[in-house]
Amino acid sequence: MTTTSPAPAGTDGVAGRTAWTDEQLDAVFAPVFARIAEGAVAREQGRALAHDEVGALRAERFGALRLPVELGGYGATVRQQFRLLVDLAAAESNLPQALRVHWWYVDDLLLAAPGPDRDARLAAVAGGELVGNAITEPGVGAIDRYRTALTPDGDGGYRLNGTKYYSTGSLYSDRILVAADLDGERVSVLVDGDAEGVVQHDDWDGFGQRLTASGTTVFTDVAVSADRVLGPGYGSAGRSWGTSYLQLVQLAVLAGIARRATDDVAGWVRERTRTFTHAAADLPRHDPLVQQVVGRLSAAAWSSRALVLTIADQLDRLLDAGGEDPDLLDRVELDVAHAQAAVIPAVLDATTQLFEVGGASITSEKLRLDRHWRNARVISTHNPLIYKLQTVGDHVLNGTDLPYAWSAGTR
Repeated sequence: MTTTSPAPAGTDGVAGRTAWTDEQLDAVFAPVFARIAEGAVAREQGRALAHDEVGALRAERFGALRLPVELGGYGATVRQQFRLLVDLAAAESNLPQALRVHWWYVDDLLLAAPGPDRDARLAAVAGGELVGNAITEPGVGAIDRYRTALTPDGDGGYRLNGTKYYSTGSLYSDRILVAADLDGERVSVLVDGDAEGVVQHDDWDGFGQRLTASGTTVFTDVAVSADRVLGPGYGSAGRSWGTSYLQLVQLAVLAGIARRATDDVAGWVRERTRTFTHAAADLPRHDPLVQQVVGRLSAAAWSSRALVLTIADQLDRLLDAGGEDPDLLDRVELDVAHAQAAVIPAVLDATTQLFEVGGASITSEKLRLDRHWRNARVISTHNPLIYKLQTVGDHVLNGTDLPYAWSAGTR
């Protein structure tokens, strides 16, 4: 796959190049994000999946941010990646969520031992390949064991059968990371999105984050070669950096939503001339009550982004140390839980109160400002705050271990 991305300044295109700076990354991706943002309202109105927009990200190898430069990536730190994920979420909040398992997959590969399979997968990412997921199941889910089963086929390979839902991002992706059961063992399986026996449905019906391609995926006798079975699957016992990493993507989405809501509302208020007879100023932009609402939005956006980047710095240290330090794992897991308790209420409140800056005209379907609250409300349900706060309280009071790769289903 070709790319229009320029080489970093002062590099020669061979091993030993320096990683890209924030300024160089912005030069590539800020124009792409701006184009994506232009069509956000129209996509929302028509429920049009963002295939072209994902294509634009793929063309610039956005999925290769974390790959070292010598492997065809940008050499971005975790902090740099999450800074860009906030920017992308401000342009289109559906896309970072749709691709969140991709980032986890790439960092998991980077931590793995060198080998031909690993090298081939990293090369595919460098070429623009994107990976979606099929982890969650209806019914019992993974509380007992996955009902999606991987069984030997007698020829050294396997067959995959089962049904997943909330297959976030898979319709945008080249490959799908599937959580399956192999004779009582949880495994991850890498399946081509267009493989025979894979049927994907765009049937996600949530009232927000409508374009994440989080539909149902059915696997029927899908052939899986032995090299596509990647090892322990999501939900395996023990500490994992992946839990905090995946949750941080969702907080980055919330930070981006708050920023886009701030920009949208501020732009609307600046142009507005109508106000009320009992308002404190002739123009809404001069009204201290309106200014207070916009200030609250801006503060929610700023503080959310600051928390995301603070935890991203910790993930940088954790992953640089190999991702297995138990003290660092517990610290990051607790901190991302604390951040959820701060970010979710702040963004939900601000995206609700934004409607106070105007009369009924601010609820126009043409503006779709309601999408900010709807999107924030839906992304916040993925790790319900009531359960997160309980686990934090139990940990503080009783020293109880934090839950890591938890699952949802019928108990």
